[in-house]
Amino acid sequence: MKPIRTKRLALVPLSPAFLDALVEGSRGEAEAALGLELPPDWPDRHDLGFLRLRRDQARADPAREEWLPRAIALERRTIGHIGFHGPPGVNGPEKPGALEVGYTVFEPFRRQGYATEAVVAILRWAEAEHGVRHFVASVGPWNEPSLALVRRLGFRQTGTQWDDEDGKELVFELEIPTKGIAAPRR
Repeated sequence: MKPIRTKRLALVPLSPAFLDALVEGSRGEAEAALGLELPPDWPDRHDLGFLRLRRDQARADPAREEWLPRAIALERRTIGHIGFHGPPGVNGPEKPGALEVGYTVFEPFRRQGYATEAVVAILRWAEAEHGVRHFVASVGPWNEPSLALVRRLGFRQTGTQWDDEDGKELVFELEIPTKGIAAPRR
């Protein structure tokens, strides 16, 4: 799989080889497989569990490999990660064909527009490559920057849910019109 490129960023697929090395604690091997420098304190316990889960899902179903998370890269450094919770339709029968997007930008790279740039790029990729026009984002009510981001991109709140790890989340959805994903509102 090729990286998704934006003006400033590359969204680099986290390959199974990278995930194996990282989960097994071989940072040097992981960085070599990814071709990027990793932050010294990443992954934390939460992200390690999430990356292990995605790796194991791809092992069980190789068709999921395309939907593995991607590193958000600025030059040769990993500044965050982005991806979908799985292939279209894993969000349940009430949202057939929808993709749920998730993202993290590490400190000190926040509040510089990187998350918005990465989210727009990955949504456009899913639309162009797979015809996906329905997206979901779940955001903690305390996460003001992410709430502002999804609203700026045109997501509308459609409900709430409980996440065993993150607690209460607000659920947002975006239906893409036939003319494609709009530029973010300022």
